[in-house]
Amino acid sequence: MKLLYCKIIRYAVLAAASSILILLSIIPIRIAIASYQAPYPQVIFTLGGGSDRERFTAEFAQNHPNLDIWVSSGSKPAEALTIFQAVAIPTNRIHLDYRAVDTVTNFTTLVADFKRHHIQHIYLITSAFHLPRAKIIATLVLGSQGITFTPVSIPSPQPRESIVRILRDSVRSLFWIVSGRTGASFNPRFCPPFYAFRQLHSRQLHTRSDI
Repeated sequence: MKLLYCKIIRYAVLAAASSILILLSIIPIRIAIASYQAPYPQVIFTLGGGSDRERFTAEFAQNHPNLDIWVSSGSKPAEALTIFQAVAIPTNRIHLDYRAVDTVTNFTTLVADFKRHHIQHIYLITSAFHLPRAKIIATLVLGSQGITFTPVSIPSPQPRESIVRILRDSVRSLFWIVSGRTGASFNPRFCPPFYAFRQLHSRQLHTRSDI
């Protein structure tokens, strides 16, 4: 019986490893197809984590007037809108969403929206120290759904994040691909978002801790 159990475990591990290898081989193909079909970014996507990111995005958006702006769990709505309105960004270009509780969920909460809007290529904006981790997650989460990205780095004095964080979120991203879950609820700082701010006339507020 013990031998049979060991064989089952071994086959399960081999099957899981094979599935991951297949996924990893498909992702570059899907990214290549997206890059061919949409060679230029279609929207601006900013990861929350400080009002400096919205300010940079507002300036960046002035040079790309035809692109909508998506911000995931950034500054409070009133503050974010003030930043964009200060440089005359029309509110109909702005999409603020507060479902994400960390970097992995920045992507997993919005990837379905991007697909629904037929978005295949995004500008990905975040701080320089945060960009390596964000790029790995974007490659796995967005790439698995046929979406490519062009990274845009915001200068930052902070040191680059540790390889441990990058590996951790790589595993979480793979887990999301195969299961649809991110494991965010296991983080002690996790608090289920009590709203998703989509309409600009909403007055609810929500804050986020970038981990």
